[in-house]
Amino acid sequence: MNSPTNGSTSAWIRSRERVWAEWSSTKRLPPRGLRVDQAQSYVEQYRALAGDLATARRLLPQSTTTAALESLYAASHTAIDRSSRQTLSSLRTLLLIRIPETMRVLRPAILWIALLFMSSAGAGFWLIAQYPELIGLVASSSMIDKVEHGQLWTEGLLNVAPSSMISLHILSNNIVVSLFAFCAGIFFGLGAIYITAINGLMLGALFAYTHQHGLDGELLKFVLAHGPVELSVMCIAAAAGSELGESLIRPDAPTRRESFHRAANRIGPALIACALLLIICGFIEGYISPDPAFPLGARAVIGLCYWILMLLFLRGSLHTAPAAKV
Repeated sequence: MNSPTNGSTSAWIRSRERVWAEWSSTKRLPPRGLRVDQAQSYVEQYRALAGDLATARRLLPQSTTTAALESLYAASHTAIDRSSRQTLSSLRTLLLIRIPETMRVLRPAILWIALLFMSSAGAGFWLIAQYPELIGLVASSSMIDKVEHGQLWTEGLLNVAPSSMISLHILSNNIVVSLFAFCAGIFFGLGAIYITAINGLMLGALFAYTHQHGLDGELLKFVLAHGPVELSVMCIAAAAGSELGESLIRPDAPTRRESFHRAANRIGPALIACALLLIICGFIEGYISPDPAFPLGARAVIGLCYWILMLLFLRGSLHTAPAAKV
């Protein structure tokens, strides 16, 4: 790393060459599990290298010394700025801290979204109870035809496809619906409200129509095992979407774009929680809900237990949160 320089510059280079060589050979990639004092020492030496590079650029702008320091600094910056690979620790933090914190933030929105859903379901039930001919607005002709012949559209699902395929299809569909409810919040929250209201209206209408044909008990039997958690997840996703809309209506940052970005990062863990919960919902809906071998009582127990498990998971109560490090 020699170049034609004056005496003082040459002396400076000779005094720093050993430090640069040591950094290049042993400290370019920081070891994992550093103590706080070791990490601070590493960062201080990294800053010293940045200072040396600035000096070299001023004194020797076109020299091989400066080029070598730039290469060493770039490699060191990549090493010190890389993301942590402590996957297990990050996962524990997500499950035990970030998701429960997000749920506490979303709690008011979840409550009013749930109220909207129940109100819409009640309105749908009343509408079809009073005007049965309007069922065509929320149900397909094949669904209507089966109900009129005393059969639910869910009957015989296991004869059409194996449970694994049914479960996979239901899982993907539920995740898409939840993502849509979340992303629809970009329309100032109105999209999330629409998704919630239309789903509540459809559920109430279907129960009213099946009740008129004596099949409401069979429909309840079908949805009882997976429905409580599945509907709760939809409400959570819609509540998260409404928070996105809130960030645009009342931004908490200088610009709406920045406010939206903050809100998306803040409530993102809710979507991860929804996806995890829907995995088991898809399994239940594919293997248990369409199987007539499961009695009503067993379905009720499964639905209630999974719903309680969901509440504990969202509160972070399934495991003890990791203690904060001093």
